[in-house]
Amino acid sequence: MDARGVPVVVLAGFLGAGKTTILNHLLRHSAGRRFGVLVNDFGAVNVDALLVSGRSAGTLNLANGCICCTTDAEGLAEALAELARSGVDAIVIEASGIAEPRALIRLVLAARDRRVAYGGLVYVVDAALVERTLAEHPSVAGHLAVADLVVVNKKDLVSEAGLDAVLKRVRELNATAPALPVIGGAVDPGLLAEATGGSSYDDEPRQLTIGELLEHPGHAHAHLHDAFESVAVQTPDPVDPRRLAALLERPPAGAYRCKGLALVDLPGHRDHAYEVHAVGGFVRVGVRPWPDGRAETSLVIIGAGLDAGAAREALCEVLTPADPADEHGILHLTRHLPVVTED
Repeated sequence: MDARGVPVVVLAGFLGAGKTTILNHLLRHSAGRRFGVLVNDFGAVNVDALLVSGRSAGTLNLANGCICCTTDAEGLAEALAELARSGVDAIVIEASGIAEPRALIRLVLAARDRRVAYGGLVYVVDAALVERTLAEHPSVAGHLAVADLVVVNKKDLVSEAGLDAVLKRVRELNATAPALPVIGGAVDPGLLAEATGGSSYDDEPRQLTIGELLEHPGHAHAHLHDAFESVAVQTPDPVDPRRLAALLERPPAGAYRCKGLALVDLPGHRDHAYEVHAVGGFVRVGVRPWPDGRAETSLVIIGAGLDAGAAREALCEVLTPADPADEHGILHLTRHLPVVTED
């Protein structure tokens, strides 16, 4: 049972906020990642012509190995499954022409394909027009409230004080989602997907890329990279499954993703790793062999505007042996295991 599924990211925002700019940036700077993109009309999303290497019925093949497909709401589940089978590392759905963001999230969650996993709602706002947009379109406040990552685009169009005011307004509407100020839609693709160089859904054991973030095994630390931060821990210490589940379900403010491998020191659980992944409170847990046969806990929290101290403390709090008398503690983690069904 694997927790990795291809992340499906919903990219939403009011007209003109910069969704297509972000999409093109992700495609042009994919750095080895293969993105699958779903839109309802190629004409509505101006995929950079320099990226296009071929076109067939309902599909654009992109020069960097990414794929862009057209779909509608009824065909969404089938399109997600097809893209996942193609070996992409992440799928981005441009929301404006398909559905209202919350409805689209429900469609993604309803897909129930083991190859895909909800990768979060990324909501884009125009730094210079936030207040005007909220005043003229009150529904945007509700969209911001359920976002897992808020991208404050065009930060260069406002003063430093103006940007502070925008970030404060975003926090008023969503106190926990990370807010990422950018220019020209420059969202680092590493925040949304890992570079696997191919399929994200395979049966071969591999160490998660969080190992590349861990410079000092046994110690948690903060790492700054392209406007987002990570706080990580790698240690032979086991976790308390009840506490780990609580962290995944309620991550620290500013966290976008929590992921890693966990050692549970209980009979029947020590010989395998629990692979965990959480975005916006949506949790996936899998069971897999230990990479290189080495049993240890490796966890990372990734976000923007993280309180590094609070995130480090949250990670360290899960590093305690499970209480053998807590017979139901492990259930808090294993309830997020996928349901096994016949294919």
